[in-house]
Amino acid sequence: MSAVFEKPPIWQRATPMLQGFDGPLAFAVFLLACAGLLVMYSSGFDHGTRFRDHGRNMLIAASIMFVVAQIPPQRLMSFAVPLYTIGVALLVAVAVFGIAKKGARRWVNVGVVIQPSEIMKIAMPLMLAWWFQKREGQLRPLDYGMAVLILIAPVGLIMKQPDLGTSLLVLAAGLSVIFFAGLSWKLIVPPLVVGLVAVILLVVFEGQLCAPGNRWPILHDYQQQRICTLLDPTKDPLGKGFHIIQGMIAIGSGGVLGKGFMQGTQTHLEFIPERTTDFIFAAFSEEFGLVGNLCLIAGFIFLILRGLAIALEASTLFSRLLAGAITMIFFTYAFVNMGMVSGILPVVGVPLPFISYGGTAMVTLGLGLGILMSIAKAKRLVQT
Repeated sequence: MSAVFEKPPIWQRATPMLQGFDGPLAFAVFLLACAGLLVMYSSGFDHGTRFRDHGRNMLIAASIMFVVAQIPPQRLMSFAVPLYTIGVALLVAVAVFGIAKKGARRWVNVGVVIQPSEIMKIAMPLMLAWWFQKREGQLRPLDYGMAVLILIAPVGLIMKQPDLGTSLLVLAAGLSVIFFAGLSWKLIVPPLVVGLVAVILLVVFEGQLCAPGNRWPILHDYQQQRICTLLDPTKDPLGKGFHIIQGMIAIGSGGVLGKGFMQGTQTHLEFIPERTTDFIFAAFSEEFGLVGNLCLIAGFIFLILRGLAIALEASTLFSRLLAGAITMIFFTYAFVNMGMVSGILPVVGVPLPFISYGGTAMVTLGLGLGILMSIAKAKRLVQT
């Protein structure tokens, strides 16, 4: 006589997969995602399917996060070298025979059209975390020099496309790993001082440096124009300074409490350019004001602090470096986007995490969150 065994309910079978998920991190992401859906409904009201597509992108990112969270950190480490190698090879392919759109060569056709620079946002911290893990306990200055070379090669290829926004994100991710690996402050402070002096000189001599016909050899023309526009957007209020001026007007007009949901005049009269993507923070500020901005910033701060706590509690050097770098990617996304919309940083193509519309960026965020969840899950399972 054959025995009949009843299958356990779905929730019992799913419990082991959910075990160890970091609740505070998931809660922070949930709150930011709700804020993103709310402002997308308002700012994308005249865009037809933007709200629906934004929700779909979030579900895709959540699915990716769930799948990646099931992969142990040790398994993630085995992907570092192949993913980095493929990413660099694709960047070289972009430079040689990539697809050019609007003056930028950022895409390549490999059966489907992809943007390889997006791969490097995750491949770079993976590779550098793998590099320092292999040299744990025997780090030499030469190892840091090699890490810099690993970082500079793809960043240079991305800047050549040109894509300043993505190159900044990849650079920030790589530098975070090098910093968390124990780089001496003696090597960190001098570049910071040089950068601060350069900014002061740029502000003081803005008139001469940004004079018509003056060319900066180290930057593309559009990058120079963005910096000069940041310093004085009123020089071209209806052209290159339009984005910054309208963004600051929208933020200021929101006041303390904002104009209210769906009541933003700058947003709905289409004065804010790219109001569902790069400049969605201006639309959010106009409708929810200073109080809403403080709540949004508090959500990002909580997310970043939780990510750093996961990094601090990780059991291996690889996990600590990777979690710290992924967390700093979220910080860079948020800081650069809010800074450029507020007029304190040049305008670059960096979205606001979970708030801005964009499928590719949402996939990258889902991957990053999945890695953080995987590291947190591994630590909790070891403790259990």
